[in-house]
Amino acid sequence: MLERIKETTAFIESNVKARPEIGIILGTGLGGLVKDIKNQEVLEYSSIPNFPVSTVEGHSGRLIFGDLGGKKVVAMQGRFHYYEGYDMKQVTFPVRVMKFLGVKNLFVSNASGGVNPDFEIGDLMIINDHINLMPNPLLGPNIKELGTRFPDMSQAYDRDLMALAKKVAQANNIRTVEGCYVGTTGPTFETPKEYQYFRIIGGDTVGMSTVPEVIVARHMGLPVFAISIITDLGVPGKIVEVTHEEVQKIGQQAEKKMTLIMEEMLKQL
Repeated sequence: MLERIKETTAFIESNVKARPEIGIILGTGLGGLVKDIKNQEVLEYSSIPNFPVSTVEGHSGRLIFGDLGGKKVVAMQGRFHYYEGYDMKQVTFPVRVMKFLGVKNLFVSNASGGVNPDFEIGDLMIINDHINLMPNPLLGPNIKELGTRFPDMSQAYDRDLMALAKKVAQANNIRTVEGCYVGTTGPTFETPKEYQYFRIIGGDTVGMSTVPEVIVARHMGLPVFAISIITDLGVPGKIVEVTHEEVQKIGQQAEKKMTLIMEEMLKQL
């Protein structure tokens, strides 16, 4: 895998001028942030050696380099999921490449279903912890050049970045909540009893991404900030039939607030 990472990194560096310091992964229906990126250089996933291709609606499948909040960034407009049939090393491969490109911090976003009864649709949840119910992306032989065999996860989400996000949100009168994200394989949305189970074990919201990417980022020593848009509710009395189209729609409605928080955070880093 190390050789593939180096090959992909070399290809990207030979095809774009930018040298990013911040990596951004955009979730379902959240690709609009890229409109604010200046001086763009774009690579289609299909043109990048060893890169998977996004197959999910709402995930464009482009790597976008440029300037955001006064920082050099690389943004994934569309991520990869285990449920698409990729293995976990493929799902997290772009995070490895970002690190080799020189990225110093990783910002992650997603759309998720809230199981905390205090949450409302459209809320922005700053992720402070996760519960992994997917195969761990670090299974298999460890490559020392990438990270330690047994990475610590006591602070999977960077406390300083979380504090900065809350400060920015408060200054801009944006409501945020905070909580634990439960990562599942999907692609089915949850049953009422599954929602209940996720709440019982300590979850505040549930989704089908993010956790593998965060584990790999921490394995490589990358600080992580993650934010989740609550697009539906798995709370007794509020559970309704959910569609992927509705998730995208809610995500797009809340995206401007998420973009403002991220951009202001970058300005203050």
